[in-house]
Amino acid sequence: MSILFKGRQQGASSKKVGPLQRLFMFFTDHLRQAVNSLGELYRAPFASLMTIGVLGFSLTLPSTLYILVKNTEQISAQWQQASEISLFLHSNVSEANAQQLMTRLSVWDEIADLTFVPADEALEEFQRISGLGDALNYLNENPLPDVVLVVPTSKHATPTAAAKLLDKLRKEREVEIGKLDIEWLERLYALLDIAKELVYLLAVLLFFAVVLIIGNTIRLNILNRRSEILVMKLVGATDAFIQRPFLYTGFWFGLLGGVMAWLTVSIILWWIGMSLETFMQLYQVQLDITGMDLEAFGIMLALSIGLGLMGSMISVNRHVKEIEPE
Repeated sequence: MSILFKGRQQGASSKKVGPLQRLFMFFTDHLRQAVNSLGELYRAPFASLMTIGVLGFSLTLPSTLYILVKNTEQISAQWQQASEISLFLHSNVSEANAQQLMTRLSVWDEIADLTFVPADEALEEFQRISGLGDALNYLNENPLPDVVLVVPTSKHATPTAAAKLLDKLRKEREVEIGKLDIEWLERLYALLDIAKELVYLLAVLLFFAVVLIIGNTIRLNILNRRSEILVMKLVGATDAFIQRPFLYTGFWFGLLGGVMAWLTVSIILWWIGMSLETFMQLYQVQLDITGMDLEAFGIMLALSIGLGLMGSMISVNRHVKEIEPE
């Protein structure tokens, strides 16, 4: 008996596997199981397409809304007149003093652009817009003061920052009155904030639904292969080895669902982009919908794969352990 065991030990020692070979076998085994799990999806095309479609369309809605909200913020940055501050100067301020004020304000970091409107030009514009016509010619003097129009930078165009800039400008000695339509700015940014919150809330609900759907799909696959799992456990297969193909199934669901979502969002944005461009031309605002670049594709793909793996891990960790030979 000892001679037999001695020969076995020598044969086993001569067949030791090196670390490089083990690493190669590890990646080979993972690649084989990944390809086999993709083949399982191919052998059930209808059910697989339904799951991929649910995942892709669930990502499409929040992604489209998020990109539209981000582009709306860029468009609102072009509406600089919404945060434009009007400084009405004292009547005794000469044009030279007004130019000195312009020079001082031009070096402020909060200001992007300055425009000086003399009182005569303001009266001509008011006469043209108001429709009063020759009635204003009967005035003894021009009642309008010189005006300086201040356009804040995009960083200081928010309601809070613009209000602080207005208080700072009112302290200039040449300024009599400073005006800013704070209410319009507050309404604009409040609507954008509400839209963001709705997009985030909708995304969380849809992502939760995706995880449940993927988990239920993987659960059905595990139950359909219950007999195979029992045999594998009887011959000594570990839970990690059994779980691996199902995890790769969740990975493929996430990958293909992310690609579908990206293509769908691109088509939707292209479709509505033409109508939005025509609408924005009425407001003389340039519209160029951005956001569907390689970075967005990578984020959508990573998010989709993460949701697929999360759903499969939750289902696999619970249901594979429940299947044990009696």
